[in-house]
Amino acid sequence: MSRFTPQDLFERLARSRFRSRFHLDDQARLYLENRGLDAVMDHGATFVAERLAPAHPQRDGKQTPMRGHPVFIAQHATGTCCRSCLSKWHGMEPGKPLTPEQQEQILLTLRSWIERDFGQAVPGNPAQGVLL
Repeated sequence: MSRFTPQDLFERLARSRFRSRFHLDDQARLYLENRGLDAVMDHGATFVAERLAPAHPQRDGKQTPMRGHPVFIAQHATGTCCRSCLSKWHGMEPGKPLTPEQQEQILLTLRSWIERDFGQAVPGNPAQGVLL
């Protein structure tokens, strides 16, 4: 598990010029509004399981795009984008598969960052349109 509290982590990330420059852009906000945070986090679980959880992920260090999905932006903002950053920012040892608990911790960090950066309540499941 991480040796940092969530508050400690976010304070450390805020002091990083690189990490603190990431924010949800209009496209990411619209994506969240249209699909809802629950669906976005389901995507995040898949990204983490496939791109970060293996002991030696393919293209490690280049597996997370800089834009295109709210989770990708959050990964760069929170240092959860590659195994090297997970080691530096979260104390997760490289070269070993991530445990289910570590994957859940990453997802909670991503969700917390998205909620903070969105700046208002993020819809969990957006309301479906009503046919008249």
